[in-house]
Amino acid sequence: MTYTIDLSPMSGLTSDQFERLCLANPDLKFERTPSGKLVIMPPTGGETGKNNAKLIARFVVWNEQTQLGEVFDSSTCFQLPGGGDRSPDVAWVEKSRWEALTPEQQRKFPPLCPDFVLELLSPSDNLSATRAKMQEYLASGNRLGWLLNVQDQQVEITRPGQPIETLQAPQILSGETILPGFTLNLDWFWLR
Repeated sequence: MTYTIDLSPMSGLTSDQFERLCLANPDLKFERTPSGKLVIMPPTGGETGKNNAKLIARFVVWNEQTQLGEVFDSSTCFQLPGGGDRSPDVAWVEKSRWEALTPEQQRKFPPLCPDFVLELLSPSDNLSATRAKMQEYLASGNRLGWLLNVQDQQVEITRPGQPIETLQAPQILSGETILPGFTLNLDWFWLR
């Protein structure tokens, strides 16, 4: 179960305070909404962790071959331009955008929105809250997003300026022009 704490009665947390809170509690995973609410994320279960590892491995292999950017796992928190601090399950940032950051910005919570994000809906996630997070990424400059919902066997694809595209148990997803040459085979993902 995910918990959200409204910190508005105490004026919320600054970015530095949020980062110190995360560093002081390494066994907990925090996110922060644009309105400053603190979100405490539970650890994933075995099935979700296994699926996420398989997914990220495919992105890492593609990226090692193309050298077009950097891939990040769900432990990476990004300071989004819209004010939230979010940790997508898989994220990718185009190389020139990553290299434009200072070494300190790269070490801390990177102050940018990934070009690509993937959220894997786990049993503890709320679908409407995850959909809102996908919209938050879009509003912050995300260029392509995939919400994988194993329970309903659906993928929701978000792109700037376009309606959400919902696919029922697709076999393959394309990285389009954002992840050139990348395809994700999902045959294994829908098997139960």
